[in-house]
Amino acid sequence: MAEHAISIRNLTKVFPIPFRRERVVAVRDLSLDVEPGQVYGLLGPNGSGKSTTMKIVLGLVPPTAGSTQIFGRDSSFVESREEVGFLPENPYFYKFLTGEETLRFFGKLCGLRGAKLRERTNELLALVRLENARDRRLGGYSKGMLQRIGLAQALIQNPRLLVLDEPTAGVDPAGSREIRDLILDFKKRGITVLLCSHLLGQVQEICDRIGILHQGVLVREGRLEELISIENQTELILENSTPELLRQIEADIAKSGARIVEMRKPQTTLERFFLEVTSDKK
Repeated sequence: MAEHAISIRNLTKVFPIPFRRERVVAVRDLSLDVEPGQVYGLLGPNGSGKSTTMKIVLGLVPPTAGSTQIFGRDSSFVESREEVGFLPENPYFYKFLTGEETLRFFGKLCGLRGAKLRERTNELLALVRLENARDRRLGGYSKGMLQRIGLAQALIQNPRLLVLDEPTAGVDPAGSREIRDLILDFKKRGITVLLCSHLLGQVQEICDRIGILHQGVLVREGRLEELISIENQTELILENSTPELLRQIEADIAKSGARIVEMRKPQTTLERFFLEVTSDKK
């Protein structure tokens, strides 16, 4: 059986409140799997436990109970993160460095040197479409350009898993579309992506599977098309049909010569589904 890219089992994280005899349960008994090559969307309102879960997976925060693994390795060990790239919501960069210098800096931190580092830097600048800005200081980059150089640094060691926390935060629609296209390109390259985003329309376009957290609990999880399908309804999309055929569809479709182009359940939007499952009015 193939190993999971990320495996979370019975994860609980409790934070004590300083100077008060109270505790906050950020994540409660969470279990889920992310398969290799998937784009997985982790969604939830503010304070739902998304960032805490990401930090535990990345080994930045210890769990109170339960376990997390990355490609079969316990994520509390440094070795588990050798094949992981991470872009936080608000990455910090040295604004006096150029785009090329930034990638070379992170490449050296990952052990790259010489010709291999130069080749990797050139490859990533081309991938994120910043070749023309390679010699410009990051202080002159737009928000979208900074996010793209952030994606490039997350890919510097050629990871199998990419963890992205709000990668399009503060980015204009054109820049957001570019980042979306990059994520789809990562998927084509076989990179697993764990994505945290509030842009539900974007998530609906790129994610294979989603999990929705609410008050630290996983309230829904599954393949996107299954979750947003409307039960007890079916759509038939016909090609070359006539008004007469539509009136007699059940009896005549087999001998009419029309072709069923697609048969599926009608779908709601991810935004509407998200608001429904995270509403306290149930």
